[in-house]
Amino acid sequence: MRQPAIETAEIGAAGAGDIALVSRALARDPGAFRAIIKTHNQRLYRIARGVVRNDAEAEDIVQEAYMRAFANLGAFRGEASLSTWLSRIVINEALGRLRKRKRIVSMPENPEAEIIRFPLNPGEDPERTMAQRQILGLVERATDSLPDVYRTVFVARVIEGLSIEETAELLGIRPETVKTRLHRARALVRKALDDEIGPVLLDAFPFAGRRCERLTRVVMTRLGFEP
Repeated sequence: MRQPAIETAEIGAAGAGDIALVSRALARDPGAFRAIIKTHNQRLYRIARGVVRNDAEAEDIVQEAYMRAFANLGAFRGEASLSTWLSRIVINEALGRLRKRKRIVSMPENPEAEIIRFPLNPGEDPERTMAQRQILGLVERATDSLPDVYRTVFVARVIEGLSIEETAELLGIRPETVKTRLHRARALVRKALDDEIGPVLLDAFPFAGRRCERLTRVVMTRLGFEP
């Protein structure tokens, strides 16, 4: 049975685009479902990955969250944006998995997964690209090492860029609590980085590859050994 579209008067924080998309999905428009998934995939995955710290499980969480959301689209009333509504479903699913995991056994982590993605340029020196990946891995490990209660706030606020109010709404806590946990999370991440940053910084400004060859050629030319 076709479900009624959302009334315009019900629109709150959600934009008209969200409302139109949900209305189309309620009418079983395949394109609407595809648009919702493609629009929110990356953000939802990063949130899930930030909570459970496991690539495969994060993908499964996002899939399950989509199924739950699509089965309950009629409950979407636009008080929050579609992104926030979906994010809340994902984080609840992820936290549920985390609680279940603690009751059974810890899941293996994937140290090579990426949370924060640096804009790596294939044309750059390979040494610099490697250094950026090292820093990327370092930041991810520091984030993964946070206790759950701080990591969820850190992922939502810092990695996903949500506001204090949005983070509070997403996690169901007070804005003051978000600020307190965020302050503690940043301090813990800073300490973790301080403990490891020395070795990484040795490679942060590499001087091999093309840069080294270029300088060598210039100096040799100035010394008269090369034309």
